[in-house]
Amino acid sequence: MTVSLPLVFVLGVIAWAAIKFLGVRLWVAVVIALFGFWLSHTFLAPAIESGTRSRGDVVNGTHE
Repeated sequence: MTVSLPLVFVLGVIAWAAIKFLGVRLWVAVVIALFGFWLSHTFLAPAIESGTRSRGDVVNGTHE
């Protein structure tokens, strides 16, 4: 069975759980999200993308 969820939804659930159960302040979650968007527009973006893709392939079992 394959379940396809948008990454934004998954990250939103994780952020909600962190705020609700771990006591993370809302402003901290917002700062982390904004930092992630900023980081995606820097020279580090290709390295981050290839790292997340390779880890996703390992989790999905599609790596060679």
